Amino acid sequence: MPRADDPAFRLFAADPAGPGDDAPPGTPGTGEDVCPDCQGHGRIGGRECATCRGTGIVNKGVGGA
Repeated sequence: MPRADDPAFRLFAADPAGPGDDAPPGTPGTGEDVCPDCQGHGRIGGRECATCRGTGIVNKGVGGA
């Protein structure tokens, strides 16, 4: 999660779950994973990855029943 002084903070504050997230960060039963689209780099072809919003990390469900 970006710091409050980071320009991206407004984006996360408005919608904490990114396009590639299964749920918002901190949701029980989820954890951070490397973005499958940018392989954790945060950029694809010189542009910000839309899946992870440039963080290189997505929040995915873990476990299962």
